[in-house]
Amino acid sequence: MKRTHHCNELRPQNIGQIVTLSGWVHSRRDLGGLIFIDIRDREGRTQTVFDPSDLPNGVFEQAAALRSECVIHVTGKVRQRPAGTNNSKIPTGEIEVGATALEVLNVAEVLPFPVDDPEVSSKVNEELRLKYRYLDLRRPEMARNLRLRSKVATATRFFLDEQGFLDVETPILFKSTPEGAREFLVPNRREPGTFYALPQSPQQFKQILMVAGIERYYQLARCFRDEDQRADRQLEFTQIDIEMSFIEREDIYALIEGLLKRIWKTALNLDLVTPFRRVPFQEAIDRYGIDKPDTRFGIELHDFTEEFRGSTFKVFSGTIANHGVVKAINAKGMAGATQGQMDTMTELAKSFGAKGLAYIKAEGGEWKSPIVKFFNDAEKAALTKKLAIEEGDLILFAADQWLTACEILGKIRLYCADLLKTQGKLKIPADRFDFLWVVDFPLLSFDKEQNRWYSSHHPFTAPVAEDISFLKTEPKKVRGQHYDIVVNGTELGGGSIRIHQPDLQKTVFEDVLQISPEETKLRFGYMLDAFRYGAPPHGGIALGFDRLLAILCGTPSIRDVIAFPKTAKGTCLMTESPTPVSPRQLRDLHLEVKAQKKE
Repeated sequence: MKRTHHCNELRPQNIGQIVTLSGWVHSRRDLGGLIFIDIRDREGRTQTVFDPSDLPNGVFEQAAALRSECVIHVTGKVRQRPAGTNNSKIPTGEIEVGATALEVLNVAEVLPFPVDDPEVSSKVNEELRLKYRYLDLRRPEMARNLRLRSKVATATRFFLDEQGFLDVETPILFKSTPEGAREFLVPNRREPGTFYALPQSPQQFKQILMVAGIERYYQLARCFRDEDQRADRQLEFTQIDIEMSFIEREDIYALIEGLLKRIWKTALNLDLVTPFRRVPFQEAIDRYGIDKPDTRFGIELHDFTEEFRGSTFKVFSGTIANHGVVKAINAKGMAGATQGQMDTMTELAKSFGAKGLAYIKAEGGEWKSPIVKFFNDAEKAALTKKLAIEEGDLILFAADQWLTACEILGKIRLYCADLLKTQGKLKIPADRFDFLWVVDFPLLSFDKEQNRWYSSHHPFTAPVAEDISFLKTEPKKVRGQHYDIVVNGTELGGGSIRIHQPDLQKTVFEDVLQISPEETKLRFGYMLDAFRYGAPPHGGIALGFDRLLAILCGTPSIRDVIAFPKTAKGTCLMTESPTPVSPRQLRDLHLEVKAQKKE
Protein backbone atom coordinates (compact mmCIF):
# COMPACT_ATOMS: atom_id res chain seq x y z
CA MET A 1 0.00 0.00 0.00
CA LYS A 2 1.16 3.53 -0.76
CA ARG A 3 -0.51 6.67 0.55
CA THR A 4 -2.53 8.51 -2.10
CA HIS A 5 -3.98 11.32 0.02
CA HIS A 6 -3.37 12.88 3.41
CA CYS A 7 -6.06 12.69 6.06
CA ASN A 8 -7.37 16.23 5.61
CA GLU A 9 -7.66 16.09 1.82
CA LEU A 10 -10.75 14.13 0.81
CA ARG A 11 -13.96 15.98 -0.07
CA PRO A 12 -17.28 15.12 -1.79
CA GLN A 13 -15.59 15.54 -5.20
CA ASN A 14 -13.45 12.50 -4.34
CA ILE A 15 -16.51 10.22 -3.93
CA GLY A 16 -16.05 6.99 -5.85
CA GLN A 17 -12.26 7.08 -5.82
CA ILE A 18 -10.12 4.27 -4.42
CA VAL A 19 -7.67 5.81 -1.93
CA THR A 20 -5.05 4.78 0.58
CA LEU A 21 -4.60 6.73 3.82
CA SER A 22 -1.71 6.39 6.26
CA GLY A 23 -1.52 7.54 9.85
CA TRP A 24 -2.38 6.88 13.47
CA VAL A 25 -5.58 5.46 14.91
CA HIS A 26 -7.17 8.56 16.42
CA SER A 27 -10.22 6.73 17.74
CA ARG A 28 -12.10 3.45 17.25
CA ARG A 29 -15.82 2.83 17.72
CA ASP A 30 -17.57 -0.56 17.46
CA LEU A 31 -21.21 -0.03 16.42
CA GLY A 32 -23.71 -2.65 15.32
CA GLY A 33 -21.34 -4.97 13.53
CA LEU A 34 -19.37 -2.09 11.98
CA ILE A 35 -16.09 -0.61 13.17
CA PHE A 36 -15.43 3.11 12.69
CA ILE A 37 -11.79 4.20 12.83
CA ASP A 38 -10.73 7.81 12.55
CA ILE A 39 -7.25 7.84 11.00
CA ARG A 40 -5.07 10.89 11.69
CA ASP A 41 -1.90 12.29 10.18
CA ARG A 42 -0.18 15.66 10.45
CA GLU A 43 -2.80 17.35 8.26
CA GLY A 44 -6.04 16.14 9.89
CA ARG A 45 -8.27 13.09 10.13
CA THR A 46 -10.72 11.02 8.13
CA GLN A 47 -13.36 8.50 9.16
CA THR A 48 -12.95 4.97 7.81
CA VAL A 49 -15.60 2.24 8.08
CA PHE A 50 -14.86 -1.49 8.37
CA ASP A 51 -17.79 -3.68 7.24
CA PRO A 52 -17.05 -7.44 7.47
CA SER A 53 -18.99 -8.04 4.22
CA ASP A 54 -16.51 -5.82 2.28
CA LEU A 55 -13.31 -7.22 3.82
CA PRO A 56 -11.06 -10.25 3.26
CA ASN A 57 -10.95 -12.85 6.01
CA GLY A 58 -9.29 -11.70 9.20
CA VAL A 59 -9.20 -7.96 8.38
CA PHE A 60 -12.28 -7.12 10.45
CA GLU A 61 -10.74 -8.88 13.43
CA GLN A 62 -7.50 -6.94 12.86
CA ALA A 63 -9.42 -3.69 12.96
CA ALA A 64 -11.25 -4.76 16.10
CA ALA A 65 -7.93 -5.37 17.86
CA LEU A 66 -6.51 -1.90 17.10
CA ARG A 67 -6.03 0.56 19.93
CA SER A 68 -5.38 4.29 19.86
CA GLU A 69 -2.14 5.45 18.18
CA CYS A 70 -1.44 2.24 16.24
CA VAL A 71 0.06 3.13 12.85
CA ILE A 72 -1.88 1.82 9.84
CA HIS A 73 -2.53 1.94 6.08
CA VAL A 74 -6.21 1.82 5.06
CA THR A 75 -7.36 1.35 1.46
CA GLY A 76 -10.97 1.82 0.43
CA LYS A 77 -13.57 3.72 -1.60
CA VAL A 78 -14.59 7.29 -0.77
CA ARG A 79 -18.34 7.63 -0.22
CA GLN A 80 -20.90 10.09 1.10
CA ARG A 81 -21.67 9.78 4.79
CA PRO A 82 -25.22 8.59 5.52
CA ALA A 83 -27.78 11.37 6.02
CA GLY A 84 -27.55 12.98 9.45
CA THR A 85 -24.06 11.69 10.24
CA ASN A 86 -21.95 14.52 8.85
CA ASN A 87 -19.29 15.91 11.20
CA SER A 88 -19.09 19.68 10.76
CA LYS A 89 -16.12 19.90 13.17
CA ILE A 90 -13.63 18.49 10.65
CA PRO A 91 -13.11 19.42 6.96
CA THR A 92 -13.52 15.79 5.86
CA GLY A 93 -16.80 15.47 7.74
CA GLU A 94 -19.03 14.97 4.66
CA ILE A 95 -17.31 11.79 3.48
CA GLU A 96 -15.97 8.50 4.79
CA VAL A 97 -13.82 5.73 3.38
CA GLY A 98 -15.32 2.24 3.13
CA ALA A 99 -12.31 0.09 3.95
CA THR A 100 -11.35 -2.83 1.71
CA ALA A 101 -7.82 -3.45 3.05
CA LEU A 102 -5.84 -2.78 6.22
CA GLU A 103 -2.13 -2.97 6.94
CA VAL A 104 -0.93 -2.58 10.51
CA LEU A 105 2.48 -0.90 10.38
CA ASN A 106 3.09 -0.65 14.12
CA VAL A 107 1.12 -1.57 17.23
CA ALA A 108 1.01 1.00 20.02
CA GLU A 109 1.07 0.07 23.67
CA VAL A 110 -1.43 1.55 26.10
CA LEU A 111 -0.65 5.28 26.28
CA PRO A 112 0.45 6.97 29.53
CA PHE A 113 -2.08 9.71 28.74
CA PRO A 114 -4.67 10.25 25.99
CA VAL A 115 -3.81 12.40 22.99
CA ASP A 116 -7.22 12.32 21.26
CA ASP A 117 -9.21 14.26 23.89
CA PRO A 118 -8.05 17.91 24.28
CA GLU A 119 -9.98 18.43 27.51
CA VAL A 120 -8.31 15.45 29.18
CA SER A 121 -4.81 15.74 27.69
CA SER A 122 -4.52 19.47 28.48
CA LYS A 123 -4.87 18.62 32.19
CA VAL A 124 -2.09 16.05 32.18
CA ASN A 125 0.84 16.85 34.48
CA GLU A 126 3.46 18.78 32.46
CA GLU A 127 6.32 16.57 33.64
CA LEU A 128 4.53 13.51 32.27
CA ARG A 129 3.92 15.32 28.98
CA LEU A 130 7.61 16.25 28.73
CA LYS A 131 8.74 12.71 29.53
CA TYR A 132 6.66 11.43 26.63
CA ARG A 133 7.13 14.51 24.46
CA TYR A 134 6.74 12.51 21.23
CA LEU A 135 3.19 11.68 22.33
CA ASP A 136 2.51 15.20 23.57
CA LEU A 137 3.45 16.59 20.16
CA ARG A 138 0.76 14.43 18.54
CA ARG A 139 -1.91 16.48 20.28
CA PRO A 140 -3.56 18.79 17.71
CA GLU A 141 -2.83 21.96 19.67
CA MET A 142 0.87 21.14 19.96
CA ALA A 143 1.12 20.15 16.30
CA ARG A 144 -0.59 23.46 15.46
CA ASN A 145 2.01 25.36 17.48
CA LEU A 146 4.94 23.74 15.66
CA ARG A 147 3.28 24.27 12.29
CA LEU A 148 2.79 27.95 13.11
CA ARG A 149 6.40 28.20 14.27
CA SER A 150 7.59 26.92 10.89
CA LYS A 151 5.20 29.24 9.06
CA VAL A 152 6.40 32.31 10.99
CA ALA A 153 10.06 31.37 10.49
CA THR A 154 9.47 31.14 6.74
CA ALA A 155 7.62 34.48 6.67
CA THR A 156 10.49 36.08 8.59
CA ARG A 157 13.09 34.77 6.15
CA PHE A 158 11.09 35.88 3.11
CA PHE A 159 10.53 39.36 4.52
CA LEU A 160 14.17 39.95 5.44
CA ASP A 161 15.34 38.54 2.13
CA GLU A 162 13.07 41.06 0.39
CA GLN A 163 14.72 43.81 2.43
CA GLY A 164 18.19 42.82 1.22
CA PHE A 165 19.41 40.92 4.29
CA LEU A 166 21.86 38.02 4.15
CA ASP A 167 21.33 34.96 6.35
CA VAL A 168 24.77 34.39 7.91
CA GLU A 169 25.57 31.67 10.47
CA THR A 170 27.85 32.65 13.35
CA PRO A 171 29.86 30.25 15.56
CA ILE A 172 28.32 28.31 18.43
CA LEU A 173 31.74 27.78 20.05
CA PHE A 174 32.71 31.28 21.20
CA LYS A 175 34.98 32.82 23.84
CA SER A 176 33.94 33.58 27.39
CA THR A 177 32.84 37.18 27.93
CA PRO A 178 31.39 37.06 31.46
CA GLU A 179 29.33 40.25 31.30
CA GLY A 180 25.63 39.65 31.78
CA ALA A 181 24.04 36.20 32.17
CA ARG A 182 25.99 33.14 33.30
CA GLU A 183 27.56 31.23 30.40
CA PHE A 184 27.82 27.57 29.46
CA LEU A 185 31.48 26.61 29.20
CA VAL A 186 32.89 23.92 26.89
CA PRO A 187 36.31 22.49 27.86
CA ASN A 188 38.95 22.40 25.14
CA ARG A 189 40.63 18.97 24.93
CA ARG A 190 43.52 20.27 22.83
CA GLU A 191 44.64 22.94 25.29
CA PRO A 192 43.95 21.90 28.89
CA GLY A 193 42.64 24.72 31.05
CA THR A 194 41.08 26.65 28.15
CA PHE A 195 37.38 26.81 27.39
CA TYR A 196 34.92 27.83 24.74
CA ALA A 197 31.64 29.43 25.76
CA LEU A 198 28.27 28.92 24.10
CA PRO A 199 27.06 32.32 22.85
CA GLN A 200 24.52 34.30 24.85
CA SER A 201 23.89 36.05 21.54
CA PRO A 202 25.79 36.60 18.27
CA GLN A 203 26.30 40.25 19.30
CA GLN A 204 30.02 40.61 18.68
CA PHE A 205 30.08 38.51 15.51
CA LYS A 206 27.25 40.47 13.92
CA GLN A 207 29.04 43.72 14.65
CA ILE A 208 32.18 42.28 13.05
CA LEU A 209 30.04 41.39 10.01
CA MET A 210 29.16 45.08 9.72
CA VAL A 211 32.88 45.92 9.73
CA ALA A 212 33.24 43.25 7.03
CA GLY A 213 30.83 45.14 4.78
CA ILE A 214 27.88 42.71 4.92
CA GLU A 215 25.63 45.74 5.71
CA ARG A 216 22.43 43.75 6.34
CA TYR A 217 22.64 40.52 8.35
CA TYR A 218 20.05 38.29 9.96
CA GLN A 219 19.93 34.87 11.55
CA LEU A 220 17.43 32.73 13.42
CA ALA A 221 20.12 32.30 16.03
CA ARG A 222 20.42 29.71 18.77
CA CYS A 223 21.51 31.30 22.05
CA PHE A 224 22.45 29.86 25.44
CA ARG A 225 22.22 31.30 28.95
CA ASP A 226 22.77 29.37 32.15
CA GLU A 227 19.95 31.11 34.01
CA ASP A 228 17.15 29.96 36.28
CA GLN A 229 14.14 28.87 34.22
CA ARG A 230 10.78 30.60 34.00
CA ALA A 231 7.71 30.28 31.80
CA ASP A 232 9.28 32.72 29.33
CA ARG A 233 12.91 31.58 29.63
CA GLN A 234 14.91 28.50 28.58
CA LEU A 235 18.58 27.54 28.79
CA GLU A 236 18.67 27.49 24.99
CA PHE A 237 16.42 29.62 22.87
CA THR A 238 16.01 31.15 19.43
CA GLN A 239 16.06 34.81 18.47
CA ILE A 240 15.54 36.72 15.24
CA ASP A 241 18.91 38.44 15.18
CA ILE A 242 19.39 41.51 12.97
CA GLU A 243 22.16 44.04 12.30
CA MET A 244 22.31 46.90 9.75
CA SER A 245 24.88 49.45 8.66
CA PHE A 246 24.46 53.16 7.87
CA ILE A 247 21.19 53.47 9.78
CA GLU A 248 19.56 55.39 12.63
CA ARG A 249 17.01 54.27 15.21
CA GLU A 250 14.07 55.16 12.98
CA ASP A 251 15.30 52.71 10.34
CA ILE A 252 15.18 49.87 12.90
CA TYR A 253 11.69 50.88 14.00
CA ALA A 254 10.38 50.88 10.43
CA LEU A 255 11.99 47.52 9.62
CA ILE A 256 10.67 45.72 12.71
CA GLU A 257 7.20 47.21 12.35
CA GLY A 258 7.12 45.90 8.78
CA LEU A 259 8.34 42.47 9.91
CA LEU A 260 5.76 42.21 12.69
CA LYS A 261 3.00 43.33 10.31
CA ARG A 262 4.00 40.48 7.98
CA ILE A 263 4.16 37.94 10.83
CA TRP A 264 0.78 38.90 12.34
CA LYS A 265 -0.87 38.84 8.92
CA THR A 266 0.67 35.44 8.15
CA ALA A 267 -0.10 33.87 11.52
CA LEU A 268 -3.40 35.44 12.57
CA ASN A 269 -4.62 37.28 9.45
CA LEU A 270 -4.57 40.51 11.47
CA ASP A 271 -3.48 43.87 10.06
CA LEU A 272 -1.34 45.74 12.59
CA VAL A 273 -1.54 49.53 12.60
CA THR A 274 1.86 51.19 12.26
CA PRO A 275 3.86 53.14 13.26
CA PHE A 276 3.85 51.88 16.84
CA ARG A 277 3.67 54.27 19.75
CA ARG A 278 7.00 55.50 21.21
CA VAL A 279 7.22 55.78 25.02
CA PRO A 280 10.36 57.12 26.75
CA PHE A 281 11.69 54.92 29.56
CA GLN A 282 11.03 57.66 32.13
CA GLU A 283 7.38 57.93 31.08
CA ALA A 284 6.88 54.16 31.06
CA ILE A 285 8.10 53.86 34.64
CA ASP A 286 6.26 56.98 35.77
CA ARG A 287 2.87 55.95 34.33
CA TYR A 288 2.98 52.15 34.50
CA GLY A 289 5.71 51.27 37.00
CA ILE A 290 7.52 49.00 34.53
CA ASP A 291 9.63 49.36 31.38
CA LYS A 292 7.48 46.85 29.46
CA PRO A 293 3.99 48.22 30.12
CA ASP A 294 0.73 46.52 29.23
CA THR A 295 -1.30 49.44 27.87
CA ARG A 296 -4.49 47.48 27.14
CA PHE A 297 -5.98 48.78 30.40
CA GLY A 298 -5.71 51.88 32.57
CA ILE A 299 -4.95 51.82 36.32
CA GLU A 300 -2.13 54.27 35.65
CA LEU A 301 0.16 55.70 38.32
CA HIS A 302 -0.43 59.31 39.42
CA ASP A 303 2.00 61.54 41.27
CA PHE A 304 0.91 63.32 44.47
CA THR A 305 4.30 64.51 45.68
CA GLU A 306 3.44 68.21 45.61
CA GLU A 307 -0.03 67.69 47.08
CA PHE A 308 1.39 65.88 50.15
CA ARG A 309 4.61 67.85 50.61
CA GLY A 310 3.22 69.56 53.73
CA SER A 311 0.89 66.79 54.83
CA THR A 312 0.34 65.96 58.49
CA PHE A 313 0.64 62.31 57.46
CA LYS A 314 4.35 61.99 58.23
CA VAL A 315 4.87 58.80 56.20
CA PHE A 316 4.15 60.85 53.07
CA SER A 317 5.66 64.21 53.97
CA GLY A 318 8.74 62.57 55.54
CA THR A 319 9.41 60.55 52.40
CA ILE A 320 9.10 63.68 50.27
CA ALA A 321 11.48 65.57 52.56
CA ASN A 322 13.95 62.74 51.96
CA HIS A 323 13.75 63.36 48.19
CA GLY A 324 11.17 60.62 47.65
CA VAL A 325 7.76 60.70 45.98
CA VAL A 326 4.15 59.74 46.70
CA LYS A 327 2.28 57.93 43.95
CA ALA A 328 -1.14 56.25 43.79
CA ILE A 329 -3.35 54.12 41.55
CA ASN A 330 -7.11 53.65 41.41
CA ALA A 331 -8.09 49.99 41.09
CA LYS A 332 -11.63 50.76 40.01
CA GLY A 333 -14.27 48.39 41.33
CA MET A 334 -11.93 46.68 43.79
CA ALA A 335 -13.11 48.15 47.09
CA GLY A 336 -14.45 44.71 47.93
CA ALA A 337 -11.00 43.13 47.83
CA THR A 338 -10.69 40.33 50.38
CA GLN A 339 -8.25 40.42 53.28
CA GLY A 340 -6.22 37.74 51.52
CA GLN A 341 -5.96 39.87 48.39
CA MET A 342 -4.99 42.92 50.44
CA ASP A 343 -2.33 40.84 52.21
CA THR A 344 -0.93 39.71 48.85
CA MET A 345 -0.64 43.32 47.68
CA THR A 346 1.00 44.29 50.96
CA GLU A 347 3.57 41.52 50.53
CA LEU A 348 4.29 42.76 47.01
CA ALA A 349 5.03 46.20 48.46
CA LYS A 350 7.20 44.72 51.21
CA SER A 351 9.23 42.75 48.65
CA PHE A 352 10.56 46.13 47.47
CA GLY A 353 11.46 47.23 51.00
CA ALA A 354 8.23 49.04 51.90
CA LYS A 355 6.98 48.72 55.49
CA GLY A 356 3.37 48.34 54.42
CA LEU A 357 0.72 49.43 51.92
CA ALA A 358 -1.47 52.49 52.45
CA TYR A 359 -4.94 52.28 50.91
CA ILE A 360 -8.42 53.81 50.77
CA LYS A 361 -11.63 51.89 50.08
CA ALA A 362 -14.46 54.02 48.69
CA GLU A 363 -17.56 52.12 49.77
CA GLY A 364 -20.84 52.81 51.55
CA GLY A 365 -20.59 56.48 50.64
CA GLU A 366 -17.37 57.05 52.59
CA TRP A 367 -13.61 56.56 52.44
CA LYS A 368 -12.51 53.71 54.68
CA SER A 369 -8.86 53.82 55.69
CA PRO A 370 -6.74 54.35 58.80
CA ILE A 371 -4.87 57.19 57.04
CA VAL A 372 -7.82 59.33 55.84
CA LYS A 373 -7.98 61.15 59.20
CA PHE A 374 -4.61 62.74 58.38
CA PHE A 375 -5.77 64.24 55.05
CA ASN A 376 -7.13 67.79 54.75
CA ASP A 377 -9.86 68.83 52.32
CA ALA A 378 -7.39 70.01 49.65
CA GLU A 379 -5.56 66.67 49.68
CA LYS A 380 -8.86 64.76 49.45
CA ALA A 381 -10.01 66.96 46.58
CA ALA A 382 -6.74 66.39 44.72
CA LEU A 383 -7.10 62.63 45.11
CA THR A 384 -10.72 62.70 43.94
CA LYS A 385 -9.91 64.80 40.89
CA LYS A 386 -6.73 63.08 39.67
CA LEU A 387 -7.92 59.52 40.34
CA ALA A 388 -11.61 60.07 39.44
CA ILE A 389 -12.61 58.26 42.65
CA GLU A 390 -16.10 56.74 42.68
CA GLU A 391 -18.06 54.36 44.87
CA GLY A 392 -16.44 50.92 44.84
CA ASP A 393 -12.91 52.08 44.06
CA LEU A 394 -9.71 50.99 45.82
CA ILE A 395 -6.89 53.54 46.07
CA LEU A 396 -3.38 52.21 46.69
CA PHE A 397 -0.34 54.32 47.60
CA ALA A 398 3.44 53.99 47.48
CA ALA A 399 5.78 56.46 49.21
CA ASP A 400 9.46 55.87 48.49
CA GLN A 401 12.27 56.90 46.18
CA TRP A 402 10.92 57.45 42.67
CA LEU A 403 11.94 54.18 41.04
CA THR A 404 10.98 52.02 44.04
CA ALA A 405 7.59 53.69 44.44
CA CYS A 406 6.86 53.22 40.74
CA GLU A 407 7.94 49.57 40.76
CA ILE A 408 5.78 48.80 43.81
CA LEU A 409 2.65 50.17 42.16
CA GLY A 410 3.65 48.64 38.83
CA LYS A 411 3.57 45.15 40.38
CA ILE A 412 0.32 45.85 42.22
CA ARG A 413 -1.23 47.30 39.03
CA LEU A 414 -0.67 44.01 37.21
CA TYR A 415 -1.99 42.01 40.16
CA CYS A 416 -5.16 44.13 40.26
CA ALA A 417 -5.67 43.74 36.52
CA ASP A 418 -5.46 39.94 36.84
CA LEU A 419 -8.04 40.00 39.65
CA LEU A 420 -10.38 42.23 37.67
CA LYS A 421 -10.09 39.95 34.62
CA THR A 422 -10.88 36.91 36.79
CA GLN A 423 -13.94 38.73 38.17
CA GLY A 424 -15.11 39.71 34.68
CA LYS A 425 -14.73 43.44 35.42
CA LEU A 426 -11.87 43.91 32.96
CA LYS A 427 -12.39 42.44 29.53
CA ILE A 428 -9.59 42.50 26.95
CA PRO A 429 -10.29 41.06 23.48
CA ALA A 430 -8.07 38.09 22.63
CA ASP A 431 -7.10 39.69 19.31
CA ARG A 432 -5.98 43.00 20.80
CA PHE A 433 -2.24 43.63 20.52
CA ASP A 434 -0.87 46.90 21.89
CA PHE A 435 2.61 47.38 20.46
CA LEU A 436 4.96 50.13 21.57
CA TRP A 437 8.62 51.07 21.53
CA VAL A 438 10.25 51.95 24.85
CA VAL A 439 13.08 54.37 24.09
CA ASP A 440 15.63 56.67 25.75
CA PHE A 441 16.80 54.22 28.39
CA PRO A 442 19.61 55.31 30.70
CA LEU A 443 22.87 54.07 29.20
CA LEU A 444 24.21 53.07 32.61
CA SER A 445 22.93 51.78 35.94
CA PHE A 446 24.75 51.93 39.27
CA ASP A 447 25.59 48.87 41.37
CA LYS A 448 25.78 50.01 44.99
CA GLU A 449 27.34 46.76 46.20
CA GLN A 450 30.22 46.91 43.71
CA ASN A 451 30.29 50.72 43.69
CA ARG A 452 30.51 50.84 39.91
CA TRP A 453 28.48 51.61 36.82
CA TYR A 454 27.33 48.82 34.53
CA SER A 455 25.62 48.81 31.13
CA SER A 456 21.82 48.91 31.23
CA HIS A 457 21.74 47.08 27.87
CA HIS A 458 25.25 46.00 26.93
CA PRO A 459 28.62 47.79 26.67
CA PHE A 460 28.38 48.20 22.88
CA THR A 461 25.33 50.51 23.05
CA ALA A 462 25.99 54.01 21.74
CA PRO A 463 25.14 56.98 23.97
CA VAL A 464 22.85 59.69 22.61
CA ALA A 465 25.25 62.06 20.85
CA GLU A 466 24.44 65.13 22.95
CA ASP A 467 25.01 63.16 26.18
CA ILE A 468 28.54 61.89 25.43
CA SER A 469 30.11 64.80 27.34
CA PHE A 470 28.51 63.47 30.55
CA LEU A 471 30.11 60.01 30.33
CA LYS A 472 32.98 60.78 32.70
CA THR A 473 31.34 63.52 34.78
CA GLU A 474 27.64 62.60 35.28
CA PRO A 475 27.05 59.07 33.94
CA LYS A 476 23.48 58.92 35.25
CA LYS A 477 22.49 61.66 32.79
CA VAL A 478 23.62 59.69 29.74
CA ARG A 479 20.83 58.23 27.62
CA GLY A 480 21.54 55.22 25.45
CA GLN A 481 20.37 54.65 21.90
CA HIS A 482 18.65 51.51 23.16
CA TYR A 483 15.09 50.48 22.30
CA ASP A 484 12.75 47.68 23.34
CA ILE A 485 9.73 46.44 21.39
CA VAL A 486 6.86 45.56 23.76
CA VAL A 487 3.44 44.02 23.19
CA ASN A 488 0.76 43.48 25.85
CA GLY A 489 3.29 43.75 28.66
CA THR A 490 5.81 41.34 27.12
CA GLU A 491 9.21 42.46 25.91
CA LEU A 492 9.53 40.90 22.46
CA GLY A 493 13.05 42.11 21.94
CA GLY A 494 15.57 44.88 22.26
CA GLY A 495 18.49 46.43 20.50
CA SER A 496 20.50 49.57 20.04
CA ILE A 497 22.61 51.70 17.80
CA ARG A 498 26.18 50.55 18.50
CA ILE A 499 29.39 52.36 19.28
CA HIS A 500 31.48 52.21 16.10
CA GLN A 501 34.36 54.52 17.13
CA PRO A 502 37.21 52.53 18.76
CA ASP A 503 38.25 55.38 21.08
CA LEU A 504 34.71 55.87 22.41
CA GLN A 505 34.29 52.11 22.89
CA LYS A 506 37.60 51.97 24.77
CA THR A 507 36.46 54.88 26.98
CA VAL A 508 33.25 53.06 27.88
CA PHE A 509 35.09 49.82 28.68
CA GLU A 510 37.93 51.30 30.74
CA ASP A 511 36.87 54.70 32.11
CA VAL A 512 33.14 54.16 32.66
CA LEU A 513 32.76 50.41 33.29
CA GLN A 514 36.16 50.20 35.00
CA ILE A 515 37.35 47.21 33.00
CA SER A 516 41.16 47.18 33.13
CA PRO A 517 43.10 47.74 29.87
CA GLU A 518 44.45 44.19 30.17
CA GLU A 519 40.97 42.72 30.60
CA THR A 520 39.62 44.90 27.79
CA LYS A 521 42.31 43.63 25.44
CA LEU A 522 41.77 40.02 26.51
CA ARG A 523 37.99 40.09 26.08
CA PHE A 524 37.39 42.65 23.35
CA GLY A 525 40.78 43.35 21.74
CA TYR A 526 39.80 41.82 18.41
CA MET A 527 36.70 44.06 18.21
CA LEU A 528 38.65 47.22 18.96
CA ASP A 529 41.25 46.18 16.39
CA ALA A 530 38.53 45.58 13.78
CA PHE A 531 37.00 49.00 14.45
CA ARG A 532 40.34 50.64 13.56
CA TYR A 533 40.02 49.41 9.98
CA GLY A 534 36.87 51.31 9.08
CA ALA A 535 33.73 50.43 11.05
CA PRO A 536 30.49 51.86 9.64
CA PRO A 537 27.77 53.30 11.88
CA HIS A 538 25.52 50.35 12.66
CA GLY A 539 22.79 49.03 14.91
CA GLY A 540 20.52 46.10 15.37
CA ILE A 541 17.96 44.23 17.40
CA ALA A 542 17.06 40.71 18.52
CA LEU A 543 13.50 39.46 18.89
CA GLY A 544 12.73 36.50 21.14
CA PHE A 545 11.33 34.02 18.62
CA ASP A 546 9.94 31.66 21.27
CA ARG A 547 8.21 34.49 23.16
CA LEU A 548 6.77 35.80 19.92
CA LEU A 549 5.35 32.36 19.09
CA ALA A 550 3.89 31.98 22.58
CA ILE A 551 1.96 35.22 22.07
CA LEU A 552 0.72 34.16 18.63
CA CYS A 553 -0.34 30.73 19.99
CA GLY A 554 -2.01 32.25 23.06
CA THR A 555 0.00 30.23 25.57
CA PRO A 556 1.73 31.63 28.69
CA SER A 557 4.69 29.23 28.44
CA ILE A 558 7.33 29.13 25.72
CA ARG A 559 7.69 25.40 26.44
CA ASP A 560 4.48 24.94 24.43
CA VAL A 561 6.08 26.34 21.26
CA ILE A 562 9.45 24.54 21.51
CA ALA A 563 9.65 20.96 20.26
CA PHE A 564 11.91 19.66 23.03
CA PRO A 565 12.11 22.15 25.91
CA LYS A 566 13.82 21.83 29.27
CA THR A 567 11.98 21.77 32.60
CA ALA A 568 12.19 24.52 35.21
CA LYS A 569 15.24 22.69 36.58
CA GLY A 570 16.95 22.69 33.18
CA THR A 571 16.52 18.98 32.52
CA CYS A 572 15.15 17.04 29.54
CA LEU A 573 12.84 14.43 31.02
CA MET A 574 12.57 12.50 27.76
CA THR A 575 16.32 11.92 27.30
CA GLU A 576 17.08 12.19 31.03
CA SER A 577 19.81 14.76 30.43
CA PRO A 578 22.09 16.13 31.75
CA THR A 579 23.87 12.97 32.87
CA PRO A 580 27.30 12.07 34.28
CA VAL A 581 29.99 11.15 31.76
CA SER A 582 32.57 8.41 31.88
CA PRO A 583 35.92 8.75 33.70
CA ARG A 584 37.66 8.41 30.33
CA GLN A 585 35.80 11.38 28.89
CA LEU A 586 36.75 13.48 31.90
CA ARG A 587 40.36 12.32 31.62
CA ASP A 588 40.50 13.28 27.92
CA LEU A 589 39.26 16.75 28.85
CA HIS A 590 41.71 17.04 31.75
CA LEU A 591 38.80 17.50 34.17
CA GLU A 592 38.04 16.11 37.58
CA VAL A 593 34.70 16.12 39.35
CA LYS A 594 35.01 16.82 43.04
CA ALA A 595 32.34 15.91 45.54
CA GLN A 596 30.53 18.89 47.05
CA LYS A 597 31.35 19.57 50.67
CA LYS A 598 28.43 19.18 53.03
CA GLU A 599 27.77 22.33 55.00
